[in-house]
Amino acid sequence: MSTLTIPPSLTSPRDDAILLYRAFKGFGCDSAAVINVLAHRDQTQRVLIQQEYKSMYSEDLSKRLASELSGKLEIAVLLWMHDPAGRDALIVKQALNPDILDLQGATEVICSRTPSQIQHFKQIYYSKFGVYLENDIENYTSGDHKMLLLAYVSTQRYEGPEIDREMAVNDAKHLYKAGEKKLGTDEKTFIHIFSQRSRSNLVAVASAYRDMYGSLKKAIKSETSGYFEHGLLTILRCAENPPKYFAKVLYKAMKGFGTNDTTLIRVIVTRTEIDMQYIKAEYLKKYKKPLNDAVHSETSGHYRTFLLSLLGPNN
Repeated sequence: MSTLTIPPSLTSPRDDAILLYRAFKGFGCDSAAVINVLAHRDQTQRVLIQQEYKSMYSEDLSKRLASELSGKLEIAVLLWMHDPAGRDALIVKQALNPDILDLQGATEVICSRTPSQIQHFKQIYYSKFGVYLENDIENYTSGDHKMLLLAYVSTQRYEGPEIDREMAVNDAKHLYKAGEKKLGTDEKTFIHIFSQRSRSNLVAVASAYRDMYGSLKKAIKSETSGYFEHGLLTILRCAENPPKYFAKVLYKAMKGFGTNDTTLIRVIVTRTEIDMQYIKAEYLKKYKKPLNDAVHSETSGHYRTFLLSLLGPNN
């Protein structure tokens, strides 16, 4: 099922605000009309629509959406209305809620973002929630996992493509000595290298490790466990190929009996305006099935329509 889309160029934010207001009027909400507008507007357009709606109807659009929509559709649409940094801040804050602790989700978002993205969402985190991200990590995580996250969010890593090959070889040697070579694991060395090195340097470290000792990913899997392992692997996989990493996250969310809708919503909504076309290509390549088809078979109703609208047509 798909709704007829209105080309963004043919409507103004004011027109869109009117269309949304009409969708809310009367008995029940015209969810199809809401999706038809919002799923096909980019971040800038969504901001303008929210401003127009507020000035015309003296109410907050997100609050109105929250009262009109429900269930998984409501969660997905409300998340979509934020800008990327605000969205990341909200996801991590909700994941570090002691009542419904989702350390997997918090770790994924923190360890898959670039240093500048982390700095941006840390600022919003504090201004929105009145608490520093580091404080919540300190309170709701533990052990090596906590040390890794704290180091990762507080280090300004280089974001360019240049690599230091000599340093990469030394790092690979240090990781081998800290892990596979010794009885037990020196987690501090893993934390130091994985939190200090740029993505391009980390890829060089993994390459040097492979040349000398074999797979660094396999070493991480055999030497570490739990959320600490998840954090290290997320950092490494996102250094190598973020779309491939997220294709795997989506596959796991839909694999087997039942669907992890929290993960499905988080990844689709946060990656739609970043690298979704590449994620779809990686998904098809690895799992021999279009991502759209997988999402279609795991979801239903307006929730399905919204997610498929964000994904766009099968390529």
